[in-house]
Amino acid sequence: MARISLDQVSKKGYAHVARLDSYCRTALGDELYDLIKLRASIVNGCGFCVDMHSTDLERLGVPSRKLFAVSAWQHAGALFDERERSVFALTDAVTKLGPETVTDDIWDEVAKHFNAEQLGDLLLAISTINIWNRLAIATETTPPTGEESAAPTEVTVASGAESSAN
Repeated sequence: MARISLDQVSKKGYAHVARLDSYCRTALGDELYDLIKLRASIVNGCGFCVDMHSTDLERLGVPSRKLFAVSAWQHAGALFDERERSVFALTDAVTKLGPETVTDDIWDEVAKHFNAEQLGDLLLAISTINIWNRLAIATETTPPTGEESAAPTEVTVASGAESSAN
């Protein structure tokens, strides 16, 4: 059976997720939000989203070395600052979820760099990309081929998972 295009069959729900995505981008800024989205997408194995967010970050001027290192951030040394590393640790913990994932050590480290409202925005951002990843994987959305990119225009689940404009 062919997979669905979620933006066509669940328009209201899709629109709400897209609005949450837009809020998170505004609250955290493009680069940090796309780094979160790239890291969670790598952890979840979402090829479409890895392609989209690495392309978005490249367009923002993030060096390729830094993009490649997101997959091994724990061993990337000075390519990431303490703030970024704390965000990646939180992203990994929230994405993997389990009895011992979001530890006090992880929380305390990220709390050194963000106030309470920003921490809430980080959690919303991590949760939002996890929604997009699960939707893209469930609908078998894959990256475009050739010189095309999943990025600059709004893309929909099944023909695409999310909007990079969000």
